[in-house]
Amino acid sequence: MTTTYSKMEYTGSSYTGDHKNGRLEGKGNYTFPTETHYEGELKDGMFHGKGTLFFPNGSKYEALWENGIAKEGKYTFADGLPYEEDNWEYCDGYDRRFYTEIKNGLQPAGRSQLTNRVPPREIPEGCYDCGDGFYDPNSRVVVDYNKKFLRNADDDEHAWIVKMCRKGWDEYVGIKPVATAMS
Repeated sequence: MTTTYSKMEYTGSSYTGDHKNGRLEGKGNYTFPTETHYEGELKDGMFHGKGTLFFPNGSKYEALWENGIAKEGKYTFADGLPYEEDNWEYCDGYDRRFYTEIKNGLQPAGRSQLTNRVPPREIPEGCYDCGDGFYDPNSRVVVDYNKKFLRNADDDEHAWIVKMCRKGWDEYVGIKPVATAMS
């Protein structure tokens, strides 16, 4: 086996690691054009054995792979919260705390935690934070947090974001006095 660096021009990927008979085989690091990268074992050019996918947002998926298919794995969010398929207790109908609040405790009275990220991302003026990026309701475009295009929002997604997501501006939401006509 030999260890080399390969740049795959047609796919935009790159690989550093072991080769056998001209194929990616052994231990290696494979980087996709999306900046997601895999570290682990490969066989005949496929993920095979123990390996981890690291995503640009800081999350990861550790798995046991067989011929390119994850047979058993564990997803961990960027903040360290492990995903549990059974008995998922995070952010259920009764406990709406963020994972960082569960780990580190609640903020003192008067300080609210608006997102799981401390401090929260600053939202561009006129936009919404929709979880995977920012949404501009005028252009109806969602961009990731690095301002790369993700998708155009359809009518249903637009309505949901406008109703449910954090805004990039302050809005008075207190009691507004009703104007009365004097006779």
